[in-house]
Amino acid sequence: MKRGELPLAPVADALVILKPDGAHRLAVRAALTSWLSSEREWQLKGLTWYRPPTDLVESHYDFLRGRPFFPWLIDFMSALPVLVGRVTATPDAIERMRYELGETRIPEARPGSLRELYGIGGGVNVLHLSDSPESGVKETELWSKRVSLETVDADLDRAGNRPDHTFHLRSLAAQFASGTHANLAAQSIRRLLGEESDLAGDDFDALVRVVLGAFSS
Repeated sequence: MKRGELPLAPVADALVILKPDGAHRLAVRAALTSWLSSEREWQLKGLTWYRPPTDLVESHYDFLRGRPFFPWLIDFMSALPVLVGRVTATPDAIERMRYELGETRIPEARPGSLRELYGIGGGVNVLHLSDSPESGVKETELWSKRVSLETVDADLDRAGNRPDHTFHLRSLAAQFASGTHANLAAQSIRRLLGEESDLAGDDFDALVRVVLGAFSS
């Protein structure tokens, strides 16, 4: 380093996962991948389709083991292929990414953040991003043993003109959770997810199941 030059900020890895609701609601997926691909203060080093096995998801979320929602969370994250990747950035830049992503709980997510715009609620919050350099190291090491995080090879140009029903889904999910017109709300959620997604058959049934499961008592 030459005299007068500032030292370069350290670069950290962060694990990125487009959760089932972020990966299979096409308009939402297009928005999330456009954000990741903008690379304003970070570099997208990998993004690929992968269906994680339950033991990997359990290891990733081991700190939540014993919580009432843990079985649902494992089902949610292992029921379908998801988009898994890695970004590199300075720790400050990753903090800014997390600010743009928004708080985990949708009712608390900052207005205009990605989760406020696209999250339905109850853990259905579109995207995971490592919350510190330390967790980034731990998570990328864990996942890289099962899936490559070195290449962006996912074909993402499939959003077409699919609608984004986030706010309607959020309202219906609240009704379903409270038991208000629960059957009608579940039917409407299924219909709207069908309009947003290109999944079919058992895969579509799995998407509906895990979304509704987040709001089941």
